[in-house]
Amino acid sequence: MPGAILAEGLVKTFGDVRALDGVDLDVPEGTVLGLLGPNGAGKTTAVRILTTLIAPDSGRAVVAGIDVLKKPDAVRRSIGLSGQFAAVDEYLTGRENLQMVGRLYQMSARDAKARTSELLERFHLDDAADRPAKTYSGGMRRRLDLAAALVVSPPVMFMDEPTTGLDPRNRQQLWEVIKELVAGGTTLLLTTQYLEEADHLAHDIAVVDHGRVIARGTSDQLKARTGGERVEVVVRAPERIGDAVGVLRGFARDGLTVEDHTRKVTVPVSGGARLLAEVIREFDARGIEIDDIGLRRPTLDDVFISLTGHAAEDGAAGPETARGPGRRRGRGRRGERGEGAARESGQEVAS
Repeated sequence: MPGAILAEGLVKTFGDVRALDGVDLDVPEGTVLGLLGPNGAGKTTAVRILTTLIAPDSGRAVVAGIDVLKKPDAVRRSIGLSGQFAAVDEYLTGRENLQMVGRLYQMSARDAKARTSELLERFHLDDAADRPAKTYSGGMRRRLDLAAALVVSPPVMFMDEPTTGLDPRNRQQLWEVIKELVAGGTTLLLTTQYLEEADHLAHDIAVVDHGRVIARGTSDQLKARTGGERVEVVVRAPERIGDAVGVLRGFARDGLTVEDHTRKVTVPVSGGARLLAEVIREFDARGIEIDDIGLRRPTLDDVFISLTGHAAEDGAAGPETARGPGRRRGRGRRGERGEGAARESGQEVAS
């Protein structure tokens, strides 16, 4: 039986750019799938298809048990969407924005007002509720946008890089809200470039690059594929970096990297704290002084460099030319050039 979100063989091209090249996804009900990938990998294009904003060239998509191509209106009634950019009316207050969304979905004035008050408090916006949204900070706008996506509690949610650009405090607040949603039975597809975010939220992770799913598993499984652990050493004297490299090569399988400007040497290892102690003893024996040494798990860049050959922030499929999905629950907002211009120029509409 398919999950709450199902994609089979999704293909989408924009001119010469093949944004999706046979993407398969399956998200069980009540779980979170983290969709990770560098800029331009196809994450937002997949979200736009699954939320009925654009049609695939080929393939099949089912959301909440409803065929996306055959019954798009029914899909829109069953989903919530928070896009990469906050889609709020900056001339309305936070309260007015949420009440407007409720009324658009045919809630009674009384119910819309009650739901608005609940969401303003939940997202810590009640103190700013009666200020125009244009006076909000970026983090406040993002929270207001997410609140608007939840005015009508949807069984399936799509969040496209919801915490990009937020400070750590606001990010943590959004994580808590997302956890509450999932605990209540909501199914979530979350695109992100932050492995830390996927660590906190996702039951499963799919890595997308060049329009294809190139790896899937839990966060721990993906980290294990990159070597499991790293030893990082900051050498005190730049002239001893070569000696440090020689020591660490005895402990490394492969993938040793050197940052000359920071005097840092990093190497993937296995063996944990016991191996770290051996490395320290070897440095002492050779008289190599260090300013810092530590054992850490792989970062997002480690995962992406291992899987794709480049870091997460590197563009993979051409420049982003539109702002991606904006209004929640299936309504889009075009960027300055728009979807048509992107198609004509052969560029991908979104990352």
